[in-house]
Amino acid sequence: MKIAFQMDPIQSVDINADSSFRIAEEAQARGHDLFYYSPDKLAYEEGQITARGHWMTVRREVGNHVDLGSEVRLDLSEVDVVWLRQDPPFDMHYITSTHLLDRLAPDTLVVNDPFWVRNYPEKLLVLDFPELTPPTTIARDLETIKAFKDKHGDVILKPLYGNGGAGVFRLDANDRNLTSLHELFTGFSREPLIVQKFLPDVSNGDKRVILVDGEPVGAINRVPAKGETRSNMHVGGRPEKIGLSARDKEICAAIGPLLREKGQVFVGIDVIGDYLTEINVTSPTGIQELERFDDVNVAEKIWEAIEARRGG
Repeated sequence: MKIAFQMDPIQSVDINADSSFRIAEEAQARGHDLFYYSPDKLAYEEGQITARGHWMTVRREVGNHVDLGSEVRLDLSEVDVVWLRQDPPFDMHYITSTHLLDRLAPDTLVVNDPFWVRNYPEKLLVLDFPELTPPTTIARDLETIKAFKDKHGDVILKPLYGNGGAGVFRLDANDRNLTSLHELFTGFSREPLIVQKFLPDVSNGDKRVILVDGEPVGAINRVPAKGETRSNMHVGGRPEKIGLSARDKEICAAIGPLLREKGQVFVGIDVIGDYLTEINVTSPTGIQELERFDDVNVAEKIWEAIEARRGG
């Protein structure tokens, strides 16, 4: 097959951690041809969805991991699969790209399905499963957020469309910074904020469970650095080997059928203690850490699911 990757600059990825690189590496090993382009090179041109990018070859060699051909203009209807893999922010640029990629269906398979990526952003899809999640409020109104904090005391406040742990604050019962933080966030953004009851179990780790076509294939535990609330690996969280608990499997059984139905082939969910906190569909990570810890080829499972959807 011909496979296109819409992603952030591949030249600068960490080949020992980046999930997009691992997916591309496995695709190449399976005999597929690879094309790379950055999100700003996606276009609608008089009825065609096109991208200006490069046919590429990848290799597991630090500092020399990709060869890019000359830039060419490609009609994306000519490829079999497009991977939507750029990182958030989930802004209007991101949303517009999902609208353009929608137009490739049904001849070209876009993974994850862009219609549902757009309609199921990370911190909103969990609202469909209130029985699995901690107490949550989404609001821009300060009084609404204050009322939630007064009720629960110790809370996490963060941007609704943030990523990588950026802008995440813990406000305990004695904290006096809520109004100032609200002024800060609303001063540069019109987006709402999300506030959740703080889960003390985060000190034991924030588990990333990876699902392929709705089925869990394993998990890694991300343990916060000393003195840090956030467990994201972008901000110093330490990945550890961990298995799937009975509660993890229960959560996956509840959400898996919906993910599979909506074409979300590669998903990473976040679980703290017994609670589901996020369902990551935009650009989930964790493949390489899980493969090392569990000696399982997750990328192979992803491609098997995609090839099945393409009919072989």
